[in-house]
Amino acid sequence: MDDIVTERTGSILRVQFNRPTKRNAMTSAMYVALAGIFNEAAKDENTRVVLWHGAGDSFCAGNDIEDFLKNPPGPGESPQAGLMKAFLNFDKPVVVAVHGAAIGGGTTMLTHCDFIYAGESTKFQMPFINLAVVPEFGSSWSVPARAGHVRAAELILLGAPFDARHAAELGLVTEVVSDKDVLARATETARKLAAKPASALQASKRLMKQPFREQLKAAMKAENEEFSAQVRSEDAKEAFTAFLEKRKPDFTRTVKSPAAV
Repeated sequence: MDDIVTERTGSILRVQFNRPTKRNAMTSAMYVALAGIFNEAAKDENTRVVLWHGAGDSFCAGNDIEDFLKNPPGPGESPQAGLMKAFLNFDKPVVVAVHGAAIGGGTTMLTHCDFIYAGESTKFQMPFINLAVVPEFGSSWSVPARAGHVRAAELILLGAPFDARHAAELGLVTEVVSDKDVLARATETARKLAAKPASALQASKRLMKQPFREQLKAAMKAENEEFSAQVRSEDAKEAFTAFLEKRKPDFTRTVKSPAAV
C-alpha cells in the first residue's frame, strides 16, 4: 500500500496521506514522494488545484521518529529540504482538509497552503522545543508573521498544543467546520478554484507570495542549518530516547560545556 495516494478529478489533483495506522507520520520516503507530486503538479497543465487530506483519524502526526532517527536531516539537501523547495516554488492553489492530529510538520506544512479547513476535533502542535530541536518549513518566520511574536512564542517556545478554534483566531486556518463535513468543504473550494481562469489564478498567487518569498527562503535555510546542529545534540538524544521509551525527558542529565553557558 502506498503511503501517499493521488487521484485526479477533472483539473483537481487529490493528494491523500495513506498511513492511518501511524497517524500519517512522515518517513523520508514520504517527503521525497510528496515533493515529487508537487513538482510534477507544478508542471502539469491539466492540474489547476491540489486538494490535500489524510486517511484515518489524523491529518499528519509529524515525523515518524524511528525513521527520522535513522536519517536525520543534514544542513544541505535532505528529503525535508526538497519538500520545502517544492512548496516555495508552487504557484497553484493548495486546499487542505485537516482533522485529528496535525503535529510538527503536520502543522508547519500547512503554512504553505492557501485554504485550510480544520475539523472541530483537530489538535495542532509544534512540539519541536520538546524534542530539543527548532521549527522548520519556514515557520519560525511565517507563524510570527501571521500570529504576532507573543502568540508565536506560546506555540513555538512552549510547544503548546492548540485547538482548531484557536488556530482560526491566530489566522492559521481558513475556517473551522464539523469533522464530518471538512473534506466536503475543502472539495467545494477546490472546485470553485478549478473553475477560475488558470493563468490569472497562478499569477495572483505568485504576486501574493512575491513580497515574502525571500524572507521565507532565508528562514528555511537558517532553520535547516540550526536543526541539523540541534538534532545531534545531547539534549535531542535524551528527548528522542525518552519519546521512544514513553517517559518524560530529563534535560538535567545533559551537561553544557563552560563555553556554551
